[in-house]
Amino acid sequence: MALPSIEVETAPNPRHAVIWLHGLGADGHDFEPIVPELVDRAWPALRFVFPNAPVRPITINGGMSMRAWYDISGMEIAQRQDEAGIRASIGLLDELIAREVARGVPSANIFLAGFSQGGAIVLAGGLRHASKLGGIIALSTYLPMAEKTDAEASDANRATPVFMAHGNFDPIVPHALGETSRDYLKRLGYAVEWHAYPMQHAVCADEIADLRRWLGARLT
Repeated sequence: MALPSIEVETAPNPRHAVIWLHGLGADGHDFEPIVPELVDRAWPALRFVFPNAPVRPITINGGMSMRAWYDISGMEIAQRQDEAGIRASIGLLDELIAREVARGVPSANIFLAGFSQGGAIVLAGGLRHASKLGGIIALSTYLPMAEKTDAEASDANRATPVFMAHGNFDPIVPHALGETSRDYLKRLGYAVEWHAYPMQHAVCADEIADLRRWLGARLT
């Protein structure tokens, strides 16, 4: 049973989809307003799927329950990772992809996007997904379980393009951690396009414009 999601279709009968995962404590509505800013009218019909993460207690927030893709135990987010939670959310992502395929969207026309925690899941899950995807968009994030990526990655997505963007002044997911993930993926041979912006843990207009160019080149 795929997660409950907010869906936006840019035109009837889409055969392309973007599955967009929100960050910690947000919900599927968080990136819904980005659709009119991002989409070019010349693009084919797109279905945007904005799933709601499960609600779970978050250790770093005193055990408070909120929507999250996995637990965070401390400020050093790349250390003591919640591998079980990450893998469970990768499974949820696979279900969302399967639902789009069942609705007539070829996996090669499915783009995975995510911000912060959501970006970590689309990076880890997209590289492991068994079928070829259209691309992976990872914003203000990092690659979890990095040391296991090469052994567990799917050959189907070794050439899948990756768009990574980060704020230079990000206090939540340090810019240096994003760079480390970018460099690691490049060493493994992934086609990563990297952008950095003078912002904190956020999304900016220049970033949306860069993403529009990147996505548009893969939709036409």
